[in-house]
Amino acid sequence: MQILDTATRNQVLVCEDDDHIRRFISINLSNNGFIVYEAADGESAIQSYSANQPNVIVLDIMLPDADGFEICRRIREKDPSVIIVFLTARGQDLDKIKGLEIGADDYIVKPFNPLELVARIHAILRRMDNRYIPQRHILESGPVRVDMNSNKAFKHDEVIELTPKEFQMLRTFLENPDTALSRNELLNLVWGEDFVGDPKTVDVHVRKLREKIEDDCSDPQWIETVWGLGYRWRKDG
Repeated sequence: MQILDTATRNQVLVCEDDDHIRRFISINLSNNGFIVYEAADGESAIQSYSANQPNVIVLDIMLPDADGFEICRRIREKDPSVIIVFLTARGQDLDKIKGLEIGADDYIVKPFNPLELVARIHAILRRMDNRYIPQRHILESGPVRVDMNSNKAFKHDEVIELTPKEFQMLRTFLENPDTALSRNELLNLVWGEDFVGDPKTVDVHVRKLREKIEDDCSDPQWIETVWGLGYRWRKDG
């Protein structure tokens, strides 16, 4: 088996206040080739993130000193591209939607199979590796420009801060102008055919993307709802 050095191996921060669960997760991730850092509370997670710059964070919501949602917000402000997977006992739809709205990439409810967690992280990383291979270097429509070389998006030449999935969704829209895309098609194109999470994530991410793209979210000019199907990027606005 090939052993990768620390510069190329994926690094995961596990923030979980239950010592047994945290160690259980860490052992399984380590056994699958990840470098793992641990934190038992929110502030320790912020400190570990700043010191180690992991590319994946497994984040519990119920922490002793902070709300996991707030920790997610604070980290997202620093790094929109880091992968965040919520791991929590909360399974209500509203919690899932809230987690996705503030930038989570996935959401796993306890009790869970550790192999599923590993598989989901690998799936997200595969999509991250493949999604930004540019067929065209620059995509433009109306006031919006997507630069695949730098993985940056602009509106009127001002940088738009996007999460990885928001970036991929915007790119998908611009690659398919004036084309009605169903929710299932967007799931396959943005999250991959192996995505096993909540399909409501499409609507959540469209809403967040509209907040960053549209001048008036109540009357969207660019991302049009195709009732009963999905969404369409209006080439001419």
